[in-house]
Amino acid sequence: MFDSELQSFKTGIDLRAYAASQGYHLDRRESWRGSAVMRDARGDKVIIKRDPDGVYLYCSVRDDRDNGSIIDFVQYRKGISLGAVRKELRPWIGQPPVPVPMFAPLHKTAKDRMRVESEYARTQEAPRHPYLEGERVLPPALFASPRFAGRVRIDTRGNAVFPHFDAEGLCGFELKNKGFTGFATGGRKGLWLSVEQAFDSCLVLCESAIDALSYAVLFPHDRTRYASIGGKPNPVQPELILAAVKRLPKYGKIVAAMDADPAGAELADVVHGAFLRAEREDLVFLVQTPAGHKDWNDQLRYRQPDFFPVTRASGLDIR
Repeated sequence: MFDSELQSFKTGIDLRAYAASQGYHLDRRESWRGSAVMRDARGDKVIIKRDPDGVYLYCSVRDDRDNGSIIDFVQYRKGISLGAVRKELRPWIGQPPVPVPMFAPLHKTAKDRMRVESEYARTQEAPRHPYLEGERVLPPALFASPRFAGRVRIDTRGNAVFPHFDAEGLCGFELKNKGFTGFATGGRKGLWLSVEQAFDSCLVLCESAIDALSYAVLFPHDRTRYASIGGKPNPVQPELILAAVKRLPKYGKIVAAMDADPAGAELADVVHGAFLRAEREDLVFLVQTPAGHKDWNDQLRYRQPDFFPVTRASGLDIR
């Protein structure tokens, strides 16, 4: 039976604010536009989202049984009856009983993102990574650099984890290991992105995150941001590429640095299409491919960082 009061608790009370009143603090580094990660002093870590119906939902990273709406949040932590929950939450429909931080509106996201967020929260940052270092010869200093902070993680199986983002935030993550490539269950591809800085003058788009990292080693440049598509694009990704192009500061360069094969050429065309749609006359578009190798990681492993041919532009050295 529909209970209007319980529904008003679920949609009318910002679960982040209630959690803050119970000692939880927002982890801004792990929070996205469509989700908030909050922690308390006891080590609990919860992910809070808002579904398409406006209901605030949460799940605990520590305990799979601990999830649901604000009703479940209160009952699980206080061990009280539904009647006691009503008494606890009724003041929150009007004025909060204790001072709490102010939060910007939490955007509604699809329900399957909660699973993606929960699984991603179980991964860890990877200052060292056996697979990426041993098999892909990527230096550990790269993972710890400000440009790639939080963009290379590791799971309990030792897989490299590369988060993908769309307009709402985290939408999935790619998994890579020796002989294995996977993607988050219930997630979808967006763009893997490095950290963006206001002074950047170049955006390099690669086919994979590993290729983007390899490119960064081959052509180190502190004003370059990186992105990867993760293979054949889905219908959403061209718009994300367009948004990334538009975010680049004035008088910069867009580099489509894809694999040296027909599929790579097709991806470069996708990037070029986004570049044209951006109508940014201040930007320059380039295509760059590895010479003598299929992709940038092959180039890195063979340690031949020579000058690579550039097309659709002339007289420009992007190293």
